[in-house]
Amino acid sequence: MTSYQNQINTKVLQWKMAVSQLTVYHQLVHDPIFSELVQLIDGIYRQQPQAEALVENYHRLCAKLLETAEMYQGPVVGNAWQNHLLDLILKDDNIFSRKAEKVALEEIGISLREALAHDLRRLQLLFNLKSTELQQLIIERFSAAWPDKDFPLASEEWPGWDQVIPLHSTNNSYLFQAKLQIKKLLADAADWGLLVPKLAKYFATMGSGIVGSYWAFRWERQGSNGRLVGIPDPDPIRFSDLIGYEKQRQQVIDNTEKFLAGAPANNILLYGDRGTGKSSTVKALLHEYAHRGLRLVEVHKDHLQDYHQIIRLLKQRPQKFILFIDDLSFEEHETQYKELKAVLEGGLEPRPKNVLIYATSNRRHLVKEYFHDRNDNGESGEVRRQDTLQEKLSLADRFGLTVIFTTPTQKEYLDIVMGLAKQRGLEIEPNQLRRMALQWELTQNSRSCRTARQFIDQMVPGVLSDLR
Repeated sequence: MTSYQNQINTKVLQWKMAVSQLTVYHQLVHDPIFSELVQLIDGIYRQQPQAEALVENYHRLCAKLLETAEMYQGPVVGNAWQNHLLDLILKDDNIFSRKAEKVALEEIGISLREALAHDLRRLQLLFNLKSTELQQLIIERFSAAWPDKDFPLASEEWPGWDQVIPLHSTNNSYLFQAKLQIKKLLADAADWGLLVPKLAKYFATMGSGIVGSYWAFRWERQGSNGRLVGIPDPDPIRFSDLIGYEKQRQQVIDNTEKFLAGAPANNILLYGDRGTGKSSTVKALLHEYAHRGLRLVEVHKDHLQDYHQIIRLLKQRPQKFILFIDDLSFEEHETQYKELKAVLEGGLEPRPKNVLIYATSNRRHLVKEYFHDRNDNGESGEVRRQDTLQEKLSLADRFGLTVIFTTPTQKEYLDIVMGLAKQRGLEIEPNQLRRMALQWELTQNSRSCRTARQFIDQMVPGVLSDLR
C-alpha cells in the first residue's frame, strides 16, 4: 500500500473512530442524516469499495441534508451538515444534558465531564468534514483499489451542501438567540473539549432534550402510545397585542407568577363567550415567561387518559409546565370528564408541583346538561339521578380558579377596535371608524375581540371595506 493510500485510510479511520468512540453522544448514530454519513464513511474505508454504492450513499446524504437545510427556520451556523450537527448536539437527551439542567457543573462527576469533552473533540472532527472532501475521497478510494480503471462517474457535477438558503424566520425569541449564541461559540472554538462549562450553563438555562429545543408542545398519540411533539413557531401573540379584559388577564398572570415562584397556584378554567380572548391569554403567557422556564403543552380532551404518562415525562424536569386544554366541553355520552375530575382532584399519585392545567371553555358547567337531567320522572331507570347531575355540574368546581370572559359591551367593543387600529397605524377618522365597526358587527352577528380583530384586518391599506 502506498503512502498516499495510507493517508486516505488514516483520515477516514479518524472519522470512523470518532463515531465509534462516542460515549455521552452515542445516540446520535440513530439520526437519519448522521447514520447516512457513518454508512458512507464505512463504505469508503472498505478494502474493496463499491463505486456505485458509495455514489448512491453520498447522494442520499446530500438529499437529506438539502431537504432539511432548505426548509430550516432556526438559527443557522455553518453549512448544512455543520448546522445539523450543532442542532443534534444541543437537542440530544443524554445523561450530561439532563443532569446539567438540574445541578451546577461542580456537582457533575469528573468522569462524565471528561467523557463529554472527549465526545466533543470527536464530533469536532466530523464538524469540519466537507462535501468536496468526501467526493474526492470516493474517487481516490476507487482509483487506489482499481488503478487501471477510470472512475465511471468522475465527470459528473457532484452536488454539495455548502450553499443553501434556509427559509426566512422572523423568530427573535430568547430561545432562538440563545441557540444562535451557543452554536456560534462551538463553530468558532479551536477546541470543543474546553466548552463543557459553556454547554452545562446552556442546558441549565434552556433545558435539555426536546424541552430545551422548544417552548411549546403538542401531545400526540400513535396507536396506544403518546409523545411530546415540539412546535417550532408557536402563536406569536403577546399581552401587548391584546386589548380589553385586563382584570381577567391579571388573574391569570398573578396565578402564573405564583406558579413560577414555587408558591401554591391553582388550575384555571377560563370560561366565557366565544372570541373573547381566552385562548390568546393562555398562549400569550408563553412569550412572557418562557425565559423563566415556562412551557406550554397542548392536550386534546380525548387524550386526558394519558395524563399520568404525561406527568411522568415532566415531573422530573426543572421547568414549569402548563397543560393547555382548549375549548373544553363534553357531550353527555363522553366520559372523559371523569378522567379530568380524577386529574384535578388528585389521587395516590399527586399532581407534580411543576404542572398546572389551564382550560378554556364556552360552557360554564363543561358537561352538556338536559332538562330531563333535572326533571327526574323515573323514565331513565336511574335510582340516584341527582347524583349523576351533581357529578356533571361539579367538574368546573374542581378548578381552583375560574376566570370569566363575558361578551363586551358596545363601548368595550369599540375601545378594542380603536386600540387595534392604533396598533396597526390606521389613520381613519374616529367617528367614521366607530360607525364602520358597528356595521361590521351587525354583518357578523357577533360582538367580541375576535370580531374587532377581523374588522381591523379588513381595514388594512389595500383591503378597505365597502362598508364606507
